[in-house]
Parts: sequence; structure tokens; C-alpha cells
Amino acid sequence: MTRPTSRRTVLTAALAAASGGAVAAAVPATAAAAGPAGPAAPTAAAPLVDNRFWNTYTDWRCGSGSGTRVVAGRRPGLVISAPAGRSDYTDPHTGTTSSWEYATWTSPVHRSKVPATEVIASWNADAPAGTWVQIELLGTYSDGTDTPWYVMGRWAAGDGDIRRTSVDDQSDGKSSIWTDTFSVDDAASGLRLLSYRLRLTLHRTPGTALTPTVWRVGAMASDVPDRFTVPATAPGLARELAVPRYSQNVHVGEYPEYDNGGEAWCSPTSSQMIVEYWGRRPTADDLAWVRPDIVDPQVCHAARYTYDHQYEGCGNWPFNAAYAATYKDMSAVVTRLGSLTDLEKLVGAGVPVITSQSFLKEELTGAGYGTSGHLMTVIGFTAEGDVIANDPASPSNEAVRRVYRRREWENIWLRTKRYDATGKVRGGTGGVCYLYFPAAPTAAQSRVLKSLGIL
Repeated sequence: MTRPTSRRTVLTAALAAASGGAVAAAVPATAAAAGPAGPAAPTAAAPLVDNRFWNTYTDWRCGSGSGTRVVAGRRPGLVISAPAGRSDYTDPHTGTTSSWEYATWTSPVHRSKVPATEVIASWNADAPAGTWVQIELLGTYSDGTDTPWYVMGRWAAGDGDIRRTSVDDQSDGKSSIWTDTFSVDDAASGLRLLSYRLRLTLHRTPGTALTPTVWRVGAMASDVPDRFTVPATAPGLARELAVPRYSQNVHVGEYPEYDNGGEAWCSPTSSQMIVEYWGRRPTADDLAWVRPDIVDPQVCHAARYTYDHQYEGCGNWPFNAAYAATYKDMSAVVTRLGSLTDLEKLVGAGVPVITSQSFLKEELTGAGYGTSGHLMTVIGFTAEGDVIANDPASPSNEAVRRVYRRREWENIWLRTKRYDATGKVRGGTGGVCYLYFPAAPTAAQSRVLKSLGIL
């Protein structure tokens, strides 16, 4: 489980308040299920999520580069050709100031199919020692004005050059960045983000030929309506994928510098399970820093290399996706799904899904705990349609496999509002998930990913 109090908790609380979430605790959830009807609330038939990712040779060529070039081949990417300039960066987490050569690439303007209240960027890159990448977003609102260039992340695969970090205190009075999420401050006002551009700044040690390589960058824009409950779906698949099982609780107290150790490692533990499902894992050299007495040292490795030094946790959604994509020929995105039916399609094609949810103990039968935010891995469905999940909040690896009731699961995952133990309204993730898949997926996997707007 994540920490009881975190910036993710602050985000969900802020979203609840911004979207009219000050609902009295005495109001039954069924009565409030639809939430307030803001002037721009989507209709039942309107799409709720728009995905746009740049990753093909044509995609990269359609952007505007300064000092970058496109590398063709089986997996086209963007690299530094000749630096566009040099700048100093003072790392806020070490106090060290260093000079870096840089080059930039800016995407074309993407007009979202969904006038959005939230946008989450994600990227896939190789950043060898001596390099790092900054990802920014510039959007246009429905009132015709623009956002500033928001920093969505300063990312390095390692931690020897800069500390991987989100950037706090970014706001223009209309929207704010909450760790890894762009959010309209007052969704009930009807203000929406209509379009955006992304900008990559690739950095390297001056005087070297080093370069990061970015294979994919994009974003998920969404406007999920306020809802305490979601419609039930009918079971459509019975299948279970053979996903490794790792418990975060086995690591309680280990490496507390990374978010107090295993007790808060649900996200990297889930990420490591899926990385290994696809046949990838850290090498012995990668794991040499981990104490030899530790079981499953790769979970510690995942925690270290997903850790966000500003958020002070391992639950930064895009940082987890970026970690997964550092493994050979892996792709990863952060998105939202609309139903368990969508999730069934992915599992049916052999793609397990990491989902984010929050719930009271009594809302998920068999969990044995409640949480303000937790990541699990959905690996299948029973013949009755119940969800088979690898739940890292388990006492041992052997206990990780759980079966949760379908109706309970889809509600705690897909809702955007919930009541906490004191009766206060809190936010829910509205179907946020991580999708990790091979850079060259099978035909069946490609069909499903394309149908969900990922490819």
C-alpha cells in the first residue's frame, strides 16, 4: 500500500473539491452517483479518454526539432544530433549545479477528442549515465488562453547524475500540476483543455557523444464524470496469466530512504511483476548494490529506480512506466480504461494490467485492509467473472494471488469519488492503469491496443 498520507492523496482530495466534491457525508452514494452536472460534463455517448503517443518515424519527423535527429529502424527514436545550447541545472535534491548540453523536440499540436480536465504524460527512453530528459506540456484552454510550459517530469534512468523528480508549485490560477498529473483547478466551471503540445529536452554531459534515446512520448487526456458508482459489466472472459508473485511486505524496513521501505512499494513491486512476466529482469551487475541477504532484490531495484525525489515516493505513475520501458524492447504507457470489459480484452490478448484504486476495508471483500491509494496487477478472471489480482500488499509471495469480487473491484477502480472512514468525500482514480507490452506486440495484442488508442 502507499503511505496513508501522500501527495497522491492530496491530489485526489483536490480533485474532489475542484469538481464539486463537498458532498455531505449523509448523502447516500447512490443518490450522488452522477455527481454535479457541470456545463461541460460529457454525455453518456461521449468519449472520456483520449490517448496520443508519438513513436513512429513519421511521428518524430512531424515534430519540430532543435539539435535532435530521428533514428530510423525497427524502433525509431529521437537522439541528440548537435547540441542546441548549454544550460546549468541546480539539482534541488543535492544542491549540485552542473552544466549540460541540450537539444529539444516539440510535438505538433494535438487536439484532444476529449476536452480534458486531466492530462498525464508518459514516455519510453534509454538514458545512459551522463544523460537525462525533461518532459513538458503546453496546452490551450477552452477560453482561448494557453497554459505555461509545465514540467511533467525530469527523468533519468539512474540516479548518479540528477535525482529523478517531479516539480511542485506549478500553477497559472486555472490549472495545476499535481506530481505527475495536469489538472484543471475548477472542473465545475466548464473550463477544459482542448489541445496540447509536448516538448522533450534531451541533456548530456558537455563535450561527449552521449545521448538519450526517446522511443515514445505522449499523453492521456480525460474528462471522467463525477461518480461514486459505475455501471456493472457482464463477465466475458475466463483466463489467468502466469505472472510472477512478489510481496511488498516482505521488504518492510528495507532501504527506508526509498519511501520508508517495502510498506509503500506497491507500485514498483507491481511493475517488477509485469517486467518479469515479459521475460525481462535486472542483471546481476544491476543488483550488485542490494545487500546479499535480501530476498527478491529486484523489487528493491525497482523501488530505487522509480523513486521520485520530490514526491518522496515510488508511486509516480509515469516514472513506473518509464522504468519498465528501460528493459529491452519494452513499451509502457499510463492511461485510463473505461470498464472491466476493456481490461478483459487486454488479459485475453495476454497483457496483464496494473490498476490504481483506493477503498475502505469493507469495500473489497478479502483484502483485509483499506487504503488511500494502492496498485495491484490484474492477471485474469474466474469463470464467474471475478478479478484475479496479484496484490503486493500480502504477507508473503505465496499469498499474493487473490480473487476479488467483480462488482466491488470495478467500482473501487473506476469511480472518481468515494467516502473515507470519517465520511468525507475523497477522490478516486477513475480507471488509471499502467500498460506494459512488447515494442513488437503480437497481432492480437496490437488489435486490442489499437482499439484502446494506445497504438
